Amino acid sequence: MLCSAQFLLSATHESQFPTPELPEVAFLGRSNVGKSTLLNKLLGQKLAFTSSTPGRTQAVNFFRVEDRILFVDLPGYGYAKAPKSVTRGWQEFIDAYLVNRDNLALCVLLLDARRGWMEIDLQLKEWLEFHQRPYMVAATKVDKLNQKERNASQKNIRGHYPDGDLVWFSGLTGQGVKEIWQTIWKTTAR
Repeated sequence: MLCSAQFLLSATHESQFPTPELPEVAFLGRSNVGKSTLLNKLLGQKLAFTSSTPGRTQAVNFFRVEDRILFVDLPGYGYAKAPKSVTRGWQEFIDAYLVNRDNLALCVLLLDARRGWMEIDLQLKEWLEFHQRPYMVAATKVDKLNQKERNASQKNIRGHYPDGDLVWFSGLTGQGVKEIWQTIWKTTAR
């Protein structure tokens, strides 16, 4: 699926965020979980920079999609080759985005299907629920699992997320793209 999409801006401070006009879909997850790969597959083009180096995205990147919504690529958490004071600043910056954006319609929480929930993911999940931010879970890198591992991963993920939207995503095959789009359109159409 090729979308009409364009990179809008990179923000390193809340004052640089675009005027909140369109519904926004934020993509969150640990460093190197596949956020940029997922974004590129959803858009059908390579707009988000992908890297095998964890912690590469260090700003909040905004993409205008179909002149109807904004995709927001947030820096990964849990790893960064940066001083603690810098990573603490990122956390405050990301928190400010998640708390203050009235037009934030959906958060897509990405989990590496090979690892499932880690403590930092569960903290983010609880944070989203406390702040009443709607979210879905996308389990990435499913093409790297055999059927037995996939069943174990699904059991792990559902253990902490029994009822919400859970999509299995493969950057290799594009599995899950249609289902993620369905959730995005259903959520942002309100």
